[in-house]
Amino acid sequence: QVQPVESGGGLVQAGGSLRLSCAASGRTISTGLMGWFRQAPGKEREFVAAINRSGDNTGYADSVKGRFTISRDNAKNTVYLQMNSLKPEDTAVYLCAAAPGLYFAIYRDSVKYMYWGQGTQVTVSS
Repeated sequence: QVQPVESGGGLVQAGGSLRLSCAASGRTISTGLMGWFRQAPGKEREFVAAINRSGDNTGYADSVKGRFTISRDNAKNTVYLQMNSLKPEDTAVYLCAAAPGLYFAIYRDSVKYMYWGQGTQVTVSS
């Protein structure tokens, strides 16, 4: 079992940057795919970014492509989401998710992810 724990959220002005971290306890995250999702009030959960086990394959939502970068450090059992040029529409709770056993491909469907963190709030003011 993997228990992801997110950190790094906060309040930032439009155009600013934040770096989210997802530290996983229990089973090591190196066993599989890791992803970031977000959910804004009154909206469905949406895919943000994902990275495969070895870190050489990543995927992004069109809305964040070129602004966000996902990375991982398997030795530290941690996944990161660097968010630059933040916009008010990026405001949401950001959740980290783990999919042990999925090694190579990038999956954007939340049902593929077995373990979820509690989330960290990101608020971007205009």
